[in-house]
Amino acid sequence: MSDWRNRITIDPGKMSGKACIRGMRFSVQDVLDYLAGGMTMDEMLAEFPYLEREDLQAALAYAAERERRTRILAA
Repeated sequence: MSDWRNRITIDPGKMSGKACIRGMRFSVQDVLDYLAGGMTMDEMLAEFPYLEREDLQAALAYAAERERRTRILAA
């Protein structure tokens, strides 16, 4: 997914400003935690019917972009 911005929202008044899926109280971190824990996308979609495959792909694209921009500054 090249443009996650259509699906990932950041609202300071919701979920303490965490990146969320379409303004819902389901964060990118939640997606990553479930996937890292071994849940497949298909399992997530069955467990959380309000999510769409594009939401999960957008969460991964957002996380990848954040990682690309992360820099470690030497002390």
